[in-house]
Amino acid sequence: MFTYSYRLLISIMMAIAMASFISSDPDFLQDVCVANLESDITMNGFSCKDDVSADDFFFNGLSWARHTNNSFGATITLATVLNIAGLNTLGVSMARVDYAPGGINPPHIHPRATEIVFVLEGELDVSFITTDNKLYSKSVKTGDVFVFPRGLIHFQKNKGNVPAAVIAAFNSQLPGTQRVPNALFVSSPSVPNDVLSKSFKIGKKLVKRIKRRLAPKKKNH
Repeated sequence: MFTYSYRLLISIMMAIAMASFISSDPDFLQDVCVANLESDITMNGFSCKDDVSADDFFFNGLSWARHTNNSFGATITLATVLNIAGLNTLGVSMARVDYAPGGINPPHIHPRATEIVFVLEGELDVSFITTDNKLYSKSVKTGDVFVFPRGLIHFQKNKGNVPAAVIAAFNSQLPGTQRVPNALFVSSPSVPNDVLSKSFKIGKKLVKRIKRRLAPKKKNH
């Protein structure tokens, strides 16, 4: 006959064992796992390569402003595991966004990361929208910091007459970016026109026009 104390001890040990099983090894188990981007093997991340050097942890691509002569007036430079192989398994990445006067980073989401931005220069209007469709907006300037919660639609606009730039940080090695207009109007295969027409309460002709305008421009060779 087991005593009450013994049964309690067994219950506690089983609870600890179950908790350990459910949350076992949440973090990486080695100092580094530099991504082997040439390998076909991916396991919710990249496999590790053997020939590691200091260059695998280095990137200087955020140190200068990019041209912003595009339809949005904004250019994004990423520093993710795809160009810093040493970020593999570390759960962080960065980006730089340069804005022309009046330029926008259109509505988008990062499905795998919260984003925090530091304003390098200029003045921006920044916003995000919650799942109950509440808009949070603020004007930020050089030296300010703003946070966009993971998975929520957000966007930025340069409200000034001079260029602006931010440095962004993410709690994911590959946060992913899904622009809302592109996801809906230029996906492949495409979202049916009648779905978009009914969803936005617009005619199918306008849907087709938007798709044509958002479609990537073909390069002339």
